[in-house]
Amino acid sequence: MPATDIPSDILSPDLLERLRSRAAGYDESNSFFTEDLEDLRAAGYLALFTPAAEGGAGLDIPGVVACQRRLASAAPATALAVNMHLVWCGVAHLLALRGDNSLDFVLREAAAGELFAFGISEPGNPAVLFDSHTEAQPTGGGGYAFTGTKIFTSLSPAWTRLGIFGKDSSDPSEPRLVFGFADRGTGGITIADDWNTMGMRASQSCTTRLDKAEVPASRMVRATPVGPHQDPFVFGIFALFETLLSAVYTGLADRAVELAAEAARGRTSTDGVRASSDPATRWKIADAALRMDGIHLQLEAVARDLEDGADHGSYWFPLLSGLKYRSTETARGVVETAVRVAGGRSYFRGSELERLYRDVLAGMFHPSSEDSVHGSVANAVLGPVEQG
Repeated sequence: MPATDIPSDILSPDLLERLRSRAAGYDESNSFFTEDLEDLRAAGYLALFTPAAEGGAGLDIPGVVACQRRLASAAPATALAVNMHLVWCGVAHLLALRGDNSLDFVLREAAAGELFAFGISEPGNPAVLFDSHTEAQPTGGGGYAFTGTKIFTSLSPAWTRLGIFGKDSSDPSEPRLVFGFADRGTGGITIADDWNTMGMRASQSCTTRLDKAEVPASRMVRATPVGPHQDPFVFGIFALFETLLSAVYTGLADRAVELAAEAARGRTSTDGVRASSDPATRWKIADAALRMDGIHLQLEAVARDLEDGADHGSYWFPLLSGLKYRSTETARGVVETAVRVAGGRSYFRGSELERLYRDVLAGMFHPSSEDSVHGSVANAVLGPVEQG
């Protein structure tokens, strides 16, 4: 399905307006987007990737990217949190495209209303998917007990399935990373009430502590080596995370351009000239729109290449991390331009631009970091650092 083709019954204008109307209240009270989630579930949003024959929307990666852009233009924190559920569904979709149906149950359960969360990030673990500080102890028969701390676990108040991973060091000569899904009622899982941030507040991405939280063999889905490798499952996580995350911040910045234009049309100087006719203001808004054009094109191209199985070889990783870096940095600059255009009113609490300005700053904290992006691209262009 083309990236611009979004079924009207999934994100109708009425639904988007309801989501937008609640965003400020969730932010002010630092509360979870419970009503938004109910509306999105009823609209079939949790099953965007699930095939139509199994009760879903049957969208491809470009189609879901387009949905997330539009959702983020109305409610960025809601879109960011739902993103984590869609990452797992997207991994299942991508693997199925390549003939691996090991995660098809994720798509079926998403259509049944289950909500998947992303329990991957750990404090002090720059290796992200290639190593883990979480201990994964074999329990026999292929199951594991996980002990460790996960941070930025979006959807904390509502998830029903938590995707987690840890390191199995039972064979010290060959440690491996193991991935599985825990149910909400699994013992040994404690969710801290510690989400009180500058922005993206409704996502409620709380710290999750695991204390011998057991995942049975039937819910373990992958084992990989420690360190860089080419496993398609891990590639899928990285690819969907970076691409859908970029869609969220792109949608947020799209809205900032709209608000800048609205502000320019509504402001009049003392001599009666609208700001929308002022050359300097017009230049600023045009420059912001030009920057967004480039991000739109790259986001759509990467999404299409993922769906179509384009062969970028080892350059896939710098390509994806570069997309995330450019989209979040561009979005931050575009929102700042919109604030400058709108003037002092956007500095007051309660202004939508003030909230977007706080929300967009979260982009710098998601993987891949600024340093890792540049390191990845440097290795691709220059080769590894010479030793000695």
